[in-house]
Amino acid sequence: MARIESILYTVCRIGVGVSFFVLIVTVLTQVFGRTFGSSPIWTEELTRFSMLYMVAFGAGLSLRSGDLVNVDVVCENLGGRWPRRLRLVAAAVTAVLCAYLLPHAWKYVSIGAMQTSPAMTLRMDFVHFAVFGLLLTLFVFSAFRVAGMLFAGRDGKADPREDLD
Repeated sequence: MARIESILYTVCRIGVGVSFFVLIVTVLTQVFGRTFGSSPIWTEELTRFSMLYMVAFGAGLSLRSGDLVNVDVVCENLGGRWPRRLRLVAAAVTAVLCAYLLPHAWKYVSIGAMQTSPAMTLRMDFVHFAVFGLLLTLFVFSAFRVAGMLFAGRDGKADPREDLD
């Protein structure tokens, strides 16, 4: 399980990096275009699309590292095993909610196959897939947390380490 989590962690980090690189190049193209004439119209769309994918790849990583919004002030000040129980419940509820939303997100993706973006004429299912990807990464990383807590004796706290090895 740790090996699969490590591979997914690496894929998501690369995805965030590539999305951020595309965002930087696109914004620089906009800036230079506006400075020396007019900016290409496709830069507006590509900026939005790259931000969507950056969030989709980064959501699971944020859950894993503890960078998502949390109520640690309340949970961690409780006594006994309550903080661990609440972390388990929060991860399980996140996984269940994402699992419930995944089929609906896939329907949203499939609707996008009938649409294209105005400036880039890109099929919108490629863009809408970011929403599905966000839910999928959140589901997988929260499921890893639940499995680690139930079967590997982990405490369920955020893991800010660079890798799992």
